Amino acid sequence: MKLDQIINQPVIETERFDLRPLRRSDMGLIEMYGGDARVARMTTSIPHPLPPGVAEAFVARAMAEERDEDIWAMDGTKSGGSELMGLISLEKMDRNQSEVGYWVAPPFWNTGLASDAVQALVTANPLDSATMFASVFQDNPASARVLTHCGFQYLGDAEGYSVARDTTVPTWTYSKKL
Repeated sequence: MKLDQIINQPVIETERFDLRPLRRSDMGLIEMYGGDARVARMTTSIPHPLPPGVAEAFVARAMAEERDEDIWAMDGTKSGGSELMGLISLEKMDRNQSEVGYWVAPPFWNTGLASDAVQALVTANPLDSATMFASVFQDNPASARVLTHCGFQYLGDAEGYSVARDTTVPTWTYSKKL
């Protein structure tokens, strides 16, 4: 086994990019893109400004054998793109369910990347989930369109805490039966 190999996490291939497990060499791009206020503000967990060591700890958790969440890099090198254009994750939940989370780096916004990545993850269904959930902040309608485009159904309004904003933010919640 290579040192950088992740246990029990498949590579999910699309024509344009691969969803592949994170590796240590991703830290710099995760720091650069995740440290962008426009990205951090639309997530629940990325602080802004990004403190030193956060990307390193994030990658280490993603690579751990015992983890509750699988995280993939959207890697476009197969089509001449960047090796990290965004991240997408599946968090294991109870009752054979999982939660999808994703962010796309600003240079790749409005390219269909998020929709293609979510669709690839849904199609592959690597955790063999019966249902996938996702929540987006209500001030991020583009992310909501990604979910509805991929067949997710609106469930209702809620709220989530944004570390970058240091406040609770209204959300829309979606689900997809598989």
